[in-house]
Amino acid sequence: MEIMSPTDAMFLLGESREHPMHVGGLQLFSPPEGAGPEFVHDLYRDMLAHTNFNPTYRKRPARILGGIASFGWAYDNEVDVEYHLRRSALPSPGRIRELLELTSRLHTTLLDRHRPLWETYLVEGLEDGRFAIYSKVHHALLDGVSALRMTMRTLSDDPAEPEVRVPWDLPSRKRAPKQSSSLVGSALEAVGAAAGLAPSTFRVARAVLLEQNLTRTFSAPKTMFNVKIGGARRVAAQSWPIDRIKAIKQAAGGVTVNDVVLAMCSGALRGYLLEQSALPDAPLIAMVPVSLRSEADADAGGNQVGAILCNLATDIKDPATRLQAISDSMRGNKQVFAGLSKTESMALSALLLSPIALSTVPGFVDATPPPFNIVISNVPGPRVPMYWKGARLDGNYPLSIALDGQALNITLVNNGDNLDFGLVGCRHSVPHLQRLLGHLEDSLADLEAAVR
Repeated sequence: MEIMSPTDAMFLLGESREHPMHVGGLQLFSPPEGAGPEFVHDLYRDMLAHTNFNPTYRKRPARILGGIASFGWAYDNEVDVEYHLRRSALPSPGRIRELLELTSRLHTTLLDRHRPLWETYLVEGLEDGRFAIYSKVHHALLDGVSALRMTMRTLSDDPAEPEVRVPWDLPSRKRAPKQSSSLVGSALEAVGAAAGLAPSTFRVARAVLLEQNLTRTFSAPKTMFNVKIGGARRVAAQSWPIDRIKAIKQAAGGVTVNDVVLAMCSGALRGYLLEQSALPDAPLIAMVPVSLRSEADADAGGNQVGAILCNLATDIKDPATRLQAISDSMRGNKQVFAGLSKTESMALSALLLSPIALSTVPGFVDATPPPFNIVISNVPGPRVPMYWKGARLDGNYPLSIALDGQALNITLVNNGDNLDFGLVGCRHSVPHLQRLLGHLEDSLADLEAAVR
């Protein structure tokens, strides 16, 4: 048994039926040419044969201090692989709609704390012959970026690679002490880290917040996304060619690919909220995790990720003008961070992130304006096609966590020539979540027309 880190313990203490604290992913595969009807069955058999489990996939919470609380980790020597690995089939007609409905239900349920905190589902029955993998792991074990990296280690860029690799049987890599690369994890760590910072650092961060043109926390309007949530989730997923985003970047000039992605999301949120008669007059504010590395420390270890607030300019009707406003907001906020020391950047990020951790305090969400309206994360992924025993990875959709006050999350990842979007929302607070996919396409088309 080992003592749990404070951050890991917070993810378990903060979990409830309304707030599952696992991250997930949905991978969609096309079988290799010539694969027979037994291909998925053989995959399942090959996966079951992996009965060596690395330490992360053997951990479960254990009570310490005389059984008072689950602040320790125990390691199971015997893991029931047939419990954690499950084979499922979609009901007819086996459309993507049925796959996403199944994934929504699986993403809703809590993980069993009496067992290692992960589950993997092999899903067949899609009408076009494809199959899917849905996996989830508790945030106390892995954050979303780490889970994505482990998934990528199971794949190959060689379509002829015959080996079937699984996340739980990957060899451990030597690495630096755990640092969270997720927004929720960073928020919890920021609360603790802020307490140890010198008062002079806070004065610098306060001066930056008040004197510089930085988008500030709690300047966001109240929206239908910023409410207390229920326990049921709905997910939506879709891919877009990255060349379409790059073409807009080139035509607009002076903007980044991430600016275009944010503008695409902004237009979709504007369209969705107009459809719900719920668009506020003030612009929505997004929390955007961004790398703050310079070229000089590009190869340095650890995390240098800043939490930047971006004005999504949802009050602006013209797509081109909205894109420019978003680009100006991101550029200005990055410049503020660039002028700070590492310690000062930590203080500023702590101030921006700490309201997420405070959302667990009873009454906080109802009594305060939202610190921001939505989290939009763009996670690096593979830039070439990837394969699993010859099956091509068609879609790789990250599925994150919804919280009180943050009922909708948008995360996207590179996948070869595409950007794969994964949306997670509270089923009650964000009705008809799948309509956001149509709004994302409409927003992208509007941007293409606006910059011609």
